[in-house]
Amino acid sequence: MKFMLFICVDTAALETLPEKPVEGPMPWADELNAAGIRLDGDRLRSPDAATTVRVRGGEVLLGDGPFAETKEVIIGYDVIECTNLDEAIAIAARHPVAEGGLIEVRPFFG
Repeated sequence: MKFMLFICVDTAALETLPEKPVEGPMPWADELNAAGIRLDGDRLRSPDAATTVRVRGGEVLLGDGPFAETKEVIIGYDVIECTNLDEAIAIAARHPVAEGGLIEVRPFFG
């Protein structure tokens, strides 16, 4: 089964993140890459760099910033392949951001 891990932090923590990500994957990603579990993943720019796209009545409407005001924001993602949800949760619990932020685990359809 494939799972999307949304890596989230409190908006206040955004100010403490380094502008440039550390070169190379962190040990968590290295381990999962070597095991063939992690299929993809990357860090995302801050929510103020987002553009929202809506189509209403055939008209494309663009917006700046995130689509919703929330306390937590997505700062990255990982796509993993596991045998079941329990394994995906165990992997997410080992992610370094899980200690101060949160990891949303969501299965793909199919």
